[in-house]
Amino acid sequence: LDALTDGEELRIDLGDVAGRPFVNTVSFGVYADVVQRPEYRDDKAGTALDVLPDLLQGGFGDRLDATADSLPLTGQQALLVSNNPYAAPDPLGTVAARRTRLDGGELGVIGIRVDGAAQAAELAVLGNRATGLKVLTARRVEVGGVPGATISVAVDGEALTLPTPVVCTLRPRALRVLVPRDRPGSPVPPPPLDWRRLTRLAFPEEPAAGDGNPWDPRTS
Repeated sequence: LDALTDGEELRIDLGDVAGRPFVNTVSFGVYADVVQRPEYRDDKAGTALDVLPDLLQGGFGDRLDATADSLPLTGQQALLVSNNPYAAPDPLGTVAARRTRLDGGELGVIGIRVDGAAQAAELAVLGNRATGLKVLTARRVEVGGVPGATISVAVDGEALTLPTPVVCTLRPRALRVLVPRDRPGSPVPPPPLDWRRLTRLAFPEEPAAGDGNPWDPRTS
């Protein structure tokens, strides 16, 4: 109501996937399989946790080949294309992620490829610093496959089946949005968690005897 009485018009980007508009995300692979499940509407987080263990064990679903601009992304188990990139991507969806802006003119791309238990564990612990995770931006993303074949796609949470190849692009500032003039700003994203520093703080190394530490009883 505030937007209608004392609003301010903003121009934001609008995504396009195979000729369909999207405001938030397009997901493929394991991400799309989550949305395809009938129980997803009632329990999004619970359904995701039921499906994602397959990914952490190396995955048994189809692998996806995609191209982000000129960069090939081969054998991906999950692929998420967003209208502008997320500030702190969370590949497992356990933390609410945010985009700091919607008018940057670029797609955000998150790809996951896990080959074996070691990479699965690394993904679970390191998150967006894991080697099995690709986080980048692009202006055009093409998800391949046999021409005329179909793949599961989730567009803004809607489960669809689309023929390949599926092309995602962005229409810069194509959408006019009316928002309240007095509104909260974008929250500052938290810094990435430094697991090595956290481990050192939790399990400090004991100083060797005679190292000059006045609080060490072994030097008394």
